[in-house]
Parts: sequence; C-alpha cells; structure tokens
Amino acid sequence: MADRDDYPGMPRWVKISGIVFAVMILLAAIVIAFDIGGPHGSGRHLSPNGEMPPAGDRP
Repeated sequence: MADRDDYPGMPRWVKISGIVFAVMILLAAIVIAFDIGGPHGSGRHLSPNGEMPPAGDRP
C-alpha cells in the first residue's frame, strides 16, 4: 500500500485567489509604470485657473 499524505495540498480556492491577487498587482504595476489613468490628486477636478466651477454650470 502506498503512503498517503495527511495533507493533500493547498485548496483550489487558495490557488485561484493567489492567481487573481497576482494579476491585480501586475495590472496595478503596469498602470503605474505607464502612467495610464491621467493625473491624480486634489487638483484633478479643478478648472485650468484653479477654481471649482459653480455647481449649476456643470454639464
């Protein structure tokens, strides 16, 4: 009779979660490296002169 391991290995959901997590990290690294997504920060939604447009003038 062959020896059987008491622990069969990592569950499938752990492997799939690890792969999904790794892909998300890789995508985030690509977005950061290639500057995809445009500028971020507090000034992103300001008009060119640095002021917020009045709420009624927004499309």
